[in-house]
Amino acid sequence: MIILIWLDSRLHTPMYFLLSQLSIMDLLHSSTFVPKIASDFLSGKNTISFINCGIQLFLFTTLVGTECLLLAVMTYDRYVAICHPLHYSVLMHPTVCAFMVTGTWLGALLNALVHVIYMLNLPYCASREIHHFFCEIPALLKLVCADTSLYENGLFVSGVVFLLIPISDIMASYGQKLSSVLRLGSNVGMRKALSTCSSHMIAVSLFYGTAIIKSFLPKAYHTMEQDEVVSVFYTIVTPMLNPLIYSLRNKEVAAALRKVLGW
Repeated sequence: MIILIWLDSRLHTPMYFLLSQLSIMDLLHSSTFVPKIASDFLSGKNTISFINCGIQLFLFTTLVGTECLLLAVMTYDRYVAICHPLHYSVLMHPTVCAFMVTGTWLGALLNALVHVIYMLNLPYCASREIHHFFCEIPALLKLVCADTSLYENGLFVSGVVFLLIPISDIMASYGQKLSSVLRLGSNVGMRKALSTCSSHMIAVSLFYGTAIIKSFLPKAYHTMEQDEVVSVFYTIVTPMLNPLIYSLRNKEVAAALRKVLGW
């Protein structure tokens, strides 16, 4: 996806610029976990140093936060395209897109930095066995020998900012888009709008759905083993599926692929 968007001038639009950013995030996301998981599986060691755990935690928190915000920005792009098509070139000017993407990265970096610095300075008990396949905040908190209730409240606020607020904006945006299309009274317009947004809706459902279940479902309703399964979806499965979701029914991407391959 990144190469196609870079090579084909027809894909040099705000929507595909944002999609290229999502592809970069997914690539980095998978690279944060999969090599280490494969190495542990082949060697049978299943160990990680304290510093590497902190690095993995920082990368994971940054990429998850950035993707949460970027998906909301991508929804805004589709909202402007459908509800305000005449103002699209102004509202989604390349400079505006670059500013919004930079904002998502900086916001997520700052959030991750605060969490990682706090987590690395907590006192850990004698047991250093993480009941997870990577270093994640809830799994690490189980090893802490201190009261973390205040920090967990802060973690909840962070989840609201990076999960609930973006998904609320996304749902409101889809409501506005559906209302605009229905007012047109055109079946063709409805099909075109659904085709335009269907890929994004699938990606949003996979990513936010599993992340919200993990973050906001009361502890009494899920076990550590279930948490591991849910984590697989938003750390490995969703990044793997996103390129397929955004390309399977996309004629422009298919045309760019045929052009690059010379078909």
